[in-house]
Amino acid sequence: SHGVEATISSTNIKAKDFQWNTDLTFAYNYTEITDLMSVSRVIDLVSSSGYAREGYPHRALFSFQFQGLNDEGIPQVINESGDVTTSDIYFQEYERLDHLKYEGPTEPTYTGGLNNMFRWKNWRLNVFITYSFGNKLRLDATPMDSYSINTTHILDRWTPSDAADARKVRLYSDIPTSTQEYASTFSQWWRYSDEQVRRADYVKLRSINLAYNLPDKLCQRLSLGATRFTFQVNNLFYWSAAGRDIDPEAYSLNSGTRTLQQPRTYSFSISTSF
Repeated sequence: SHGVEATISSTNIKAKDFQWNTDLTFAYNYTEITDLMSVSRVIDLVSSSGYAREGYPHRALFSFQFQGLNDEGIPQVINESGDVTTSDIYFQEYERLDHLKYEGPTEPTYTGGLNNMFRWKNWRLNVFITYSFGNKLRLDATPMDSYSINTTHILDRWTPSDAADARKVRLYSDIPTSTQEYASTFSQWWRYSDEQVRRADYVKLRSINLAYNLPDKLCQRLSLGATRFTFQVNNLFYWSAAGRDIDPEAYSLNSGTRTLQQPRTYSFSISTSF
């Protein structure tokens, strides 16, 4: 593992009543597993917990190579023998692994933040932005092995009128009864295919802080010490390369499951002394 961290601070404008300062932080981190005593099976490398493989970064993301759908809407992938299949994959394989596609690390390579502070007379404004780039995530794919689907995925499922290159699958309720017993297997390689991988890059407007200091003369008239009014908003906005309203900070990048996002919060405070 190796990396670098840097901080750049600048005073962009400095006048009698106005000042603008900027702080930029940047961090780069790279990891590689150089010696591994255990073996890595196919199911280990693509499963939700992730696994290690020599010569690759820590928490690397691997996927099956999606080869479109067959005429029944079942996903096809490449197996350990190099064949395109809907049913013949050996999940316990640990020697022939070249059919798996390395997507990238799930841990970000580049992280940092940008803070801008503006001061005008008694007013002060801080705008803080964070960013993260260089890693990948797996989407929350449509399950193929359950009747219990209560998301909009049900509106975008494969039907016989769709072409074989469609990027959606047949749902469990639409799969022939004779094939339903294999649905959990289909679902796994659809979920863990490269079709479900996206960039995990994001930029967040982490906080905006606006403060006003009462003039000293007014504080003296009111028999107050230094007095400040502050209004702050947290988690106002974010952009995610993955789309689909995915917040990578509230998301399991390998399994493709969501957790609660950090809420948007508003606060107002007064600080003074008597």
